[in-house]
Amino acid sequence: MFKRLQLFLSLLLVVTLLGMPTTAPAHAQAAKRVALIIAQGGLGDRSYNDAAFAGLTKAASELGVEVTPIESADPVGEGEQLLRNAAEAGFDLVITLEFSHFDPLARVAPDYPNTLFSIVNIVVDQPNVVSIMFDEHTGSYLAGALAAMVTTDKTVKYTNPANVVGVVGGVQSSGIDVFLDGYLQGACSVSPDINVLIAYSNGFGDPAKGKEIALAMNEQGADVVYQVAGGTGSGVIEAAKDKGFYAIGVDSDQDYLAPEHVLTSMLKRVDIAVYDLIDKLVKGEVKGGTVAQYGLDVNGVGLSDMTYTRHLIPKAYMDKIKELRQSIIDGKVKVIDTRTITEDQRKAFYADRTCKGAEALKKAVGM
Repeated sequence: MFKRLQLFLSLLLVVTLLGMPTTAPAHAQAAKRVALIIAQGGLGDRSYNDAAFAGLTKAASELGVEVTPIESADPVGEGEQLLRNAAEAGFDLVITLEFSHFDPLARVAPDYPNTLFSIVNIVVDQPNVVSIMFDEHTGSYLAGALAAMVTTDKTVKYTNPANVVGVVGGVQSSGIDVFLDGYLQGACSVSPDINVLIAYSNGFGDPAKGKEIALAMNEQGADVVYQVAGGTGSGVIEAAKDKGFYAIGVDSDQDYLAPEHVLTSMLKRVDIAVYDLIDKLVKGEVKGGTVAQYGLDVNGVGLSDMTYTRHLIPKAYMDKIKELRQSIIDGKVKVIDTRTITEDQRKAFYADRTCKGAEALKKAVGM
């Protein structure tokens, strides 16, 4: 059973329910009710939001829960009101995908002790909040390593001689930077003199901006550009297809969006995390005040199957990526999660966000 709810707030809050609820089976008369607050970029981004929505609808289909996605025209500015409205509506579980809801949720959760909340990408320390975290830095490290392997290999289609790759983030924040910094570390591990171009689109729903940035990076020699910008990232992929270079997708498997031009996608299985959480809710096993961690070891992050590009990439590179993945899992290769470094370390690194700066950061954190 399924409802779709969109919340659009301007001066006054207007609530509009979209879609038709299906008839509930007899055994689900007391079904759990779950709300999913959609992040910036909205549904249809073919990335982070859509992946979470897939986990939500799978739970509705398989677990007999009633689910309601909530969209807002301004999920950042309206965060507290969105959370309060969902709690007041009596949902058993309210999941927010919006990183910026960290502070609003810390204020709202104590006011609704009988409502279970969950937030993705950041930890909120409240007894009725489940925080869902991913090791995006490790998956992005693999993406960066692969990009560095292919960028100057003249045997690989769509590459050029320049030792340059790029990455486009959405809005700068620790939750986005962890992807970018992992990618940089991975690229530098393969080629210490590689030039990693870094830029932000300052939004998650502007494909034209993403395309503009990717084309500019390609003009500077980047033949692989990683997108970490939600719906904006579709413009990065479009640029790669039009101009004849590689993009790297994010969150969902985006390889199909431009066959042969999406080198790989760094999967962040928020669909699995959402489904797992709802499954535990139904079973009565979920506990607030906890953190659910998803890394390479449980396939919470990782690279796509590369259905459309595997035939273009030397087997030795694929074998090396497989080896790196296992080495990270085993602790033999360590990747810095820049969400955990000190403010002084962050300032020093971002003043020199290069391979040299990454090496200095490793020494600063004792690696």
